[in-house]
Amino acid sequence: MSDTDSFIEEVTEEVRRDRLFRLMRRYGWIAILAILLLVGGAAWNEWRKAQARDTAQAFGDSILSALSAEDRAARAAALANVDAPNPEAAAVVDLLAAAEGADQDPEAAAARLLDIADRDATLPVYRQIATLKAVTLPGSGLSVEDRRTRLEGMVSEGGVVRLLAEEQLALLALETGDRAAALEALTRIAVDAEATPGLRRRVTQVIVALGEEPPDTPMADPDTATVLQE
Repeated sequence: MSDTDSFIEEVTEEVRRDRLFRLMRRYGWIAILAILLLVGGAAWNEWRKAQARDTAQAFGDSILSALSAEDRAARAAALANVDAPNPEAAAVVDLLAAAEGADQDPEAAAARLLDIADRDATLPVYRQIATLKAVTLPGSGLSVEDRRTRLEGMVSEGGVVRLLAEEQLALLALETGDRAAALEALTRIAVDAEATPGLRRRVTQVIVALGEEPPDTPMADPDTATVLQE
């Protein structure tokens, strides 16, 4: 019985090996292809990451090189020649270029900033920053209504510059003689939970300068109000 069992086991093992070899001959290419795809995919991914790093480094170096020029005009010209690899990078370059050219030609700088803000490919945060810079730029040539419309859009849209836009709306109301609207907006900012201490101090200073009491809330800055009143 022992010899018979051993013989049966040997035959069974041989059949299994033969079946495995037939399966390998028929389907082995799938396993080889899968391995090649995995290795090739990993290599492609690493190459793509390396390319992205090189592109980002080259872009950063070109920005630093442009900003190292001696005067604003030269820096603006150098920034205009920077090759941005994507829309986000292009927005950053244009923001920097507009800042460099603001003193020499504020109207052109404002137009460039609004061009950034009006591009569909610009990220919302860059769009809001560009708009805020344009409407607050002295000598921008923008009308009061244009500035108000854009600021109101940022307030309703929300985001990181919402309260800064509302502050500018309050100052715009003062500029046009609407004291009541300005005080209402300034008070609203002062009690807003998202207002930073610096922003709250600024609006409190304006409220006090207008001869009004600052809002008495837990979020207000009583020390600043006391100093201003004294």
